[in-house]
Amino acid sequence: MQVPLYQAKAELFRMLGHPVRIRVLELLQDGAMPVRDLLAAIEIEPSSLSQQLAVLRRAGIVTATRGGSTVVYELAGGDVAELLGAARRILVELLAGQQDLLAQLRESGAGVREGAS
Repeated sequence: MQVPLYQAKAELFRMLGHPVRIRVLELLQDGAMPVRDLLAAIEIEPSSLSQQLAVLRRAGIVTATRGGSTVVYELAGGDVAELLGAARRILVELLAGQQDLLAQLRESGAGVREGAS
C-alpha cells in the first residue's frame, strides 16, 4: 500500500524536526565537511552527532564518503538548501509580523497606562 503524499511530506518534516539536524544541513550548504569540523561547529557529543547524521543519511538527505579515517558529509542535492532558504524567508515574514504586533501592543499599552494615572 502506497503512503499518501501528505503523509510522506509529514514524515520528511518530522525527520528534519531536530535542531542538530537543521544545524548540520545549514553547515553543509557551504560544501562538504568532515565529521571533526561538524563536531567543532556544533559542539555536541560525538555519539549524538553520529546518531543525527545516521538519520539524515538513512533519509537520503546527506551522503558520506570515507577517506582513510576521515568521514566527509555533504548534502545529497541542492533541494535541501532551497528548502532551508524557504524556511528562512517564512521565518523572517513571521517574525516581522510579530514585531508589528509587538509594536501595536506597546503603543496601545502606553495609552492605557497614561489613562490610568
